[in-house]
Amino acid sequence: MVKPLVPDADLAPTYGSRTMSEPAPKYSLPPHEMSPRTAYQLIHDELMLDGNARLNLATFVTTWMEPEAARLMAETFDKNMIDKDEYPRTAELETRCVNMIARLFHAPEHEGPVGVSAVGSSEAVMLAGMAMKWRWRAQRSAAGRSAAAPNLVLGSNVQVVWEKFCRYWEVEPRYIPMRPGRYVITPEEVVARCDQNTIGAVAILGTTFTGEFEPIEAIHDALVAHNAARGLEVPLHVDAASGGFVAPFIHPQLRWDFRLPNVVSINTSGHKYGLVYPGVGWALWRGKAYLPEELVFHVNYLGGDMPTFTLNFSRPGNPIVGQYYNFLRLGREGYTRIMRTLCTVSRELAAEIAALGPFALLSDGSAIPVFAFRLKETTRYSVYDVSERLRSHGWQVPAYTMPQDAEAIAVLRIVVREGFSRDMADLLLADLRSVIAALEANPPARPAQAHGRFHHG
Repeated sequence: MVKPLVPDADLAPTYGSRTMSEPAPKYSLPPHEMSPRTAYQLIHDELMLDGNARLNLATFVTTWMEPEAARLMAETFDKNMIDKDEYPRTAELETRCVNMIARLFHAPEHEGPVGVSAVGSSEAVMLAGMAMKWRWRAQRSAAGRSAAAPNLVLGSNVQVVWEKFCRYWEVEPRYIPMRPGRYVITPEEVVARCDQNTIGAVAILGTTFTGEFEPIEAIHDALVAHNAARGLEVPLHVDAASGGFVAPFIHPQLRWDFRLPNVVSINTSGHKYGLVYPGVGWALWRGKAYLPEELVFHVNYLGGDMPTFTLNFSRPGNPIVGQYYNFLRLGREGYTRIMRTLCTVSRELAAEIAALGPFALLSDGSAIPVFAFRLKETTRYSVYDVSERLRSHGWQVPAYTMPQDAEAIAVLRIVVREGFSRDMADLLLADLRSVIAALEANPPARPAQAHGRFHHG
């Protein structure tokens, strides 16, 4: 009797395998192995249910890179960034990136600027905040004064990581409230909240709510004058997560960086307008004096003495490789061309949305390629209805309320990133017109409301 043939797992059609006829294990390890092809296909198929990253206009994070960059990053997934002895060339690329960014931000070389890569701006913010707190504490100790009640001055429009920093490191946040029609902080409000316990003030180069620049030079000058008049040493930190790789190229005369002597640290996101896939951020200090030595750890079990100042330890080196690729590939000319193009698309799209009729702009994309807009009071539907209907066309356009004291204002926001062309902007505009026409013809019985807090990232 001839036995039936049992198909080899490598020969059976992927969807003809027994594994494909049963539900995939979800919350406990499966008892047996499966072929790599089947495992890949199961996961690939489930991920198709995610939104299309290129159509996600909520995120600031890069969703497109050149194939050569993607290839380099795929080749370097296995390099551990912390192991600088084993991967000295990757470590050298990090050093080059830090130097390039420090010079881009006009760091004074005579002060010995220092910097470090991080998983993202969130980690970089934590590092900068810790440096400010430790330095303030050392100053208080040297003066024989208590360091029991540190505070940080910042706007209620900051990204949630600043709230995390204050809670995790026990720093009192002194929030400057927003107001309808004003969604950035002012110099007067900053200095009004500073005292001998203030470890620093934070100003944002490109807010996540509207994309606007805060008046950093004016805040800096007011803070310098306030310090001189009251014998204080309150420094300024610039959160340039969104604008750090935009302003130097299309707003080169804007003074926001280390050209201002009381700006002691800056964080920026390589995986935002640095044009790198997640996740890489950068923290920079204008000089070694602003990064307390006691925050730097030295490890030697990986081979040699390795100073490290990060919250994370092991992490892949490939985002650093991607960042260096962009710097080498694009240079100042390439970044300038890309940022000008993105801002042109952003401004033109903002103007056309304003011309539709139902919307009013809160910002126009002229600072960074990001703008926010709200519905006028006469509409019978909400921004949440618009957002929901756009999602049915594939677009993810976030709807959310503004910060505390301005939360009555609900807005939509569009982030224009590399990979979002003028043609895609026209497609979005056509779908938005369709959505508005449908809502005008058949408004919902009750306009949709916000559900939870939107994460600005």
